[in-house]
Amino acid sequence: MSTLQEETHNHALLDRRVLVVEDDPTVSEVAATYLRAAGFIVDAVADGFTALQRVMQTPPDLVVLDRMLPGIDGVEVCRRIRANSAVPVILLTALGTEEDRILGLQAGADDYLTKPFSPRELVLRVQSILRRSIVEFAVESPVVFGAFTLDPSARTAARAGEALALTAREFDLLAFFLKRPNQVFGREELLRAVWGWTHGDLSTVTVHVRRLREKIEVDPTHPLVLATVWGVGYRLEGAVRTNAAV
Repeated sequence: MSTLQEETHNHALLDRRVLVVEDDPTVSEVAATYLRAAGFIVDAVADGFTALQRVMQTPPDLVVLDRMLPGIDGVEVCRRIRANSAVPVILLTALGTEEDRILGLQAGADDYLTKPFSPRELVLRVQSILRRSIVEFAVESPVVFGAFTLDPSARTAARAGEALALTAREFDLLAFFLKRPNQVFGREELLRAVWGWTHGDLSTVTVHVRRLREKIEVDPTHPLVLATVWGVGYRLEGAVRTNAAV
């Protein structure tokens, strides 16, 4: 990416709203300070019920959500957000087990960071998710794939004319495959290309593929669109064409 492109991308992120949901005042203050310094408008709350109210009243562009919260935990907050919104969610967790990370991803989180985390890394994760949703696909033509249509500019997808409620990462994952039909990609490749991670938990990819299949397959237990190539990775089956009239 050229310096001019990077400046354009970063400018597009200015004044985006980030909701930080964290009951530890020190962690909340540090996260909010770094995000504000990066140009984001930050609203911080300390419990899940207040977070759900804010999401409904003043929809943010992204939510940074602590796993352990008083009253209602972060996983349940994420589930409730997902029932009404596709806003990106980054889950903060002090529980480092794979099972806990998978639980958060299954609840609808787009990304996660394990505590203690670098506030600079948090800013980079937020920028990565929002940059893809705001800028990356802005000039691309709509795509048709069988019963599916995807408009990268509007970041909308539909099956047989019915809108698909995709999270930010699910949309990015589907868009990546639609641009590369009939090619096999391993989880490491997808982690680098879609998440922008050079290393990380490969179960992140597995869970997102499973969630995406639940929304695009007739029978997610026997996928025909997003197929598994055993021992290698995943492949989008069929022919894709662009269609500016979609």
